[in-house]
Amino acid sequence: MHKVILRKTVLAVEEIFHEGGPVPDTPLLRGSIMAIIKNPFAGDYVNEIEGFQDDLKPLGLEMAMKLAAALGGAGEIEGYGKGAIIGAAGEVEHGALWHAPGGYAMRELLGDAKAIVPSTKKVGGVGARLDVPLTHINASYVRSHFDAMEVGCNDAPKADELAVILVMSTGARIHNRAGGLAAADIKGEDGLR
Repeated sequence: MHKVILRKTVLAVEEIFHEGGPVPDTPLLRGSIMAIIKNPFAGDYVNEIEGFQDDLKPLGLEMAMKLAAALGGAGEIEGYGKGAIIGAAGEVEHGALWHAPGGYAMRELLGDAKAIVPSTKKVGGVGARLDVPLTHINASYVRSHFDAMEVGCNDAPKADELAVILVMSTGARIHNRAGGLAAADIKGEDGLR
């Protein structure tokens, strides 16, 4: 077991009123939370790393709760995603350890969310930014909720750090009109439709 050493968190909320078209009654909220933590595997190849996922679970749930609260509460969340930026002394597999703790934390908080949580990761230097994908929490084929949020921090990740990220949104893209399965028509059987 490795202790999670947290340097800081970064919380960002966007309030989107329009994208050049009519202003909706309620703005879309899209937010991210990033935790900058020490990478216990930085600098060496370590074969057995899987156990660190369990160490990350409490952090994932705490991050999910903070982000949902900043967006009006868990009941307001319609879209989600996750990601990781790995400092230069790490490897992309270290970021993969965030898949389960980050994704399951949001699914636990949101109740019966059925869709897979989309994800991305990369190795990057200080100030690196990451486009984190979002999809609908219950049906990945709901095209109106296909989105992304660019996330980063000016002084992270350092070479021996990980930046683990969650993103959420309160609805469809403003002015979405690309067709496809509507959120109102979700069957809720398989996380896809």
